[in-house]
Amino acid sequence: MDLRNFLSELVAKIIDIISTLIARYSKYDKKTEENMKILKGILGELNNRKEEIDQKIYAEHLSGTQEKEEVRNWLNNVQSINSDIRSIEEELGRKKYLSCEAVGKLVDEKIIQAQELLEKGSSHTRIFDKKHFKYVILGGGVAAGYAAREFNRQGLLPGELAIISKEAVAPYERPALSKAYLFPNEPARLPGFHVCVGSGGERLLPEWYKEKGIELILGTEIVKADLASKTLTSASGKIYTYQFLIIATGSTAVKLTDFGVQGADAKNIFYLREISDADKLVETIKTKQKGKAVVIGGGYIGLEVGAAMRINEFDVSMVYPEPWCMARLFTPAIASFYEGYYANKGVKIIKGTVAVGFEADSNGQVKTVKLKNGEVLQADIVVVGVGGSPVTALFKGQVEEEKGGIKTDGFFRTSVQEVYAVGDVATFPMKLYSDMRRVEHVDHARKSAQQAVKAIKASEGGKSIQEYDYLPFFYSRFFDLSWVFYGDNVGEPVLFQDIQDNSTTRPSSTKPKFGTYWIHNGKVVGAFLEGGTAEENKGIAKIARLQPEAKKDQLEKIGMLIAGLYGSDRPLSCSII
Repeated sequence: MDLRNFLSELVAKIIDIISTLIARYSKYDKKTEENMKILKGILGELNNRKEEIDQKIYAEHLSGTQEKEEVRNWLNNVQSINSDIRSIEEELGRKKYLSCEAVGKLVDEKIIQAQELLEKGSSHTRIFDKKHFKYVILGGGVAAGYAAREFNRQGLLPGELAIISKEAVAPYERPALSKAYLFPNEPARLPGFHVCVGSGGERLLPEWYKEKGIELILGTEIVKADLASKTLTSASGKIYTYQFLIIATGSTAVKLTDFGVQGADAKNIFYLREISDADKLVETIKTKQKGKAVVIGGGYIGLEVGAAMRINEFDVSMVYPEPWCMARLFTPAIASFYEGYYANKGVKIIKGTVAVGFEADSNGQVKTVKLKNGEVLQADIVVVGVGGSPVTALFKGQVEEEKGGIKTDGFFRTSVQEVYAVGDVATFPMKLYSDMRRVEHVDHARKSAQQAVKAIKASEGGKSIQEYDYLPFFYSRFFDLSWVFYGDNVGEPVLFQDIQDNSTTRPSSTKPKFGTYWIHNGKVVGAFLEGGTAEENKGIAKIARLQPEAKKDQLEKIGMLIAGLYGSDRPLSCSII
């Protein structure tokens, strides 16, 4: 090959290499320019977020050093990426052909990094999106409403109190859900049973809270509680701070799915705890009119819902494992009356067994209930009422606990300063019996909430109040029946009846009326009464509180008369002879 041909080929190769480099540069240059525009757009948002956070970080919004450190690290990272992007811009300005591909990749990396910082900045911004209240009630049930009323009575400035509730409605009288809310004719509906109508008080409509300057933060689930820093964080990232906290989170229904019962996730299997649960049940009652209902559980929910379903003309079966209904409170004799009454109303009662499985149809709706004893029940609706569990998980490891609840004193103060617990979640000193107890009942929810507020207000004023001295009180209503219980069901039960009509203890009676006293160490410590007058109900409450000495044979003969005498406000001796 002569020199001329060699040089010609060499020049052609050099031109080809240069063309390839120019084409490659042009490709990456165009893409890089486009990505740089994207990057600078993200950077603009990032710097706006940085400026916003920069202004707030020293404004006493952050409660902990860890939060401050995380935000400061984020600010430093934003500053660093700003510096990196300036360097990239300088590099692109030099038009270095051999480095343009590397610069393009670097721009891609910085886009990802900037997006991550922007997302993290959003969470840091929420840290500053805090609302502070002097008093916060966590939970929107019965206790919350009665606590709010007591705060108002004691003196409250607008903006001092907030109620944070997962439910979408203002506090209401929860017992209505298993009673009149399910009735087919003239059912109870809100606003008819907002607190405090259950105790004969004023009905607190949502407008009432607004008028009093109380903030209702509804439809808000708190997912984190830091008692040391006095902060509550919602599922959406919103943060609430407080000076005083009242834990009124109540209980949640125990579910069969928790025990791995086969098919327990089928449609039309209901639990009754909140108004949204009741609404779903009511709608299904309408669509499954006069169908078959299986009620699992023989306690409050079981008996009340069983009655309501029968009133709705359903074919009702009740299933529970105990030898008799309401086994924690009723004696066999008391339970025998109610079981007979329910049977007369057409309710089938199946005792001593449990549901072990459910079968669904092609639409996923429950159609049969399998029992441990081998029976299979047809079902259009299943309602489960097998107990409740106190909602305390948010506070595990932060407060002392006892007997499944948060341990408190007689003022409902927990082991953490300025944190109180009331209602179902509180394990408190039962002064009358000198022990610690946790009580799940609406009466205690109301009274413990009021006691906690009085204690808070007294502490602020440097005053003192009496310790909580609670007399256990339970009641229920179903069909045409209505019973009350006061005191403690320990010792020997003594059944008594209406002295004017001894047929009132029979399930077939048109006006049932009977009762039971419990004698422990020679004294009456508890009393139950079905069908009593207001005076007689008042009388057994007084007897349970005073704990007079008594003899079994006398109580059997004139127990109803004694209840009336104690309820008449006449002066009586401390013994029943």
